[in-house]
Amino acid sequence: MSRLRDIVAALLAFAAFGLAPAQAEKLIVSISNHRVTVTSSYSGEELVLFGSVERDASTPVRHGGYDMVVTVSGPRTDMVTRRKERKFGIWVNADSRQFLNVPAYLAVSSNRPIDAIAPADVRRRQQLGIDNVLLTQRVGTDYADVVATDPFRRAFVRLRSEHGLYRESPSGVTFLTPTLFRAGIALPAEVPTGTYDVNIKLFADGAMVGDTQTAFEIVKVGFEQFIATAAHQHGLAYGLATALMALMTGWMASIIFRRD
Repeated sequence: MSRLRDIVAALLAFAAFGLAPAQAEKLIVSISNHRVTVTSSYSGEELVLFGSVERDASTPVRHGGYDMVVTVSGPRTDMVTRRKERKFGIWVNADSRQFLNVPAYLAVSSNRPIDAIAPADVRRRQQLGIDNVLLTQRVGTDYADVVATDPFRRAFVRLRSEHGLYRESPSGVTFLTPTLFRAGIALPAEVPTGTYDVNIKLFADGAMVGDTQTAFEIVKVGFEQFIATAAHQHGLAYGLATALMALMTGWMASIIFRRD
């Protein structure tokens, strides 16, 4: 009897799988460079994401066309935002908020304003736009993602935006044809090294009809990489070498600029 129930359950699961609707649209994407190298002369770079929307014979006609949101998020790390107050004529740290496992780089591009692409509940659920991306904070003993108008969150996003590390472009995606698209990914000079995830979401009539992911990495090469590796793997030797170089520099300066 137990075996019969297992067989019936398997048949029902198979039938449900066969009746499940297949994804009508499929995204084919590529990126101009999957490995960005950083040297002493690095001053920023722009990558290009390009691709197409493939439709099968059963795909309904999208009279309103497609919309697309591309989200690029960089290495995740913990950061702290501090609020300063002026007390007795001196600016001091009055309060702080720790952001946990948040992207060091975040760029959101779309073909038109995101609030025109999808309703508010979809934007929040799919984390469309910087205001809807999950930025977990330590609030006392709790962990939460607060509203976009929270002063600490706003200050955090503003500071990252001033360095070009958080950005949102409502015209960053261009449809070259109804199914061919491109998007630029601007990387500033201060971009951190690590792996970057690229999430592409396709919308039609306010609903998500397809999505895909790709990635690229940013690495240091040359002398910069040697210094970074030495600092992490041989901390004591690196510290002693740095102190010795500072002493030598000071000694040579005293000789060069010595007044007899």
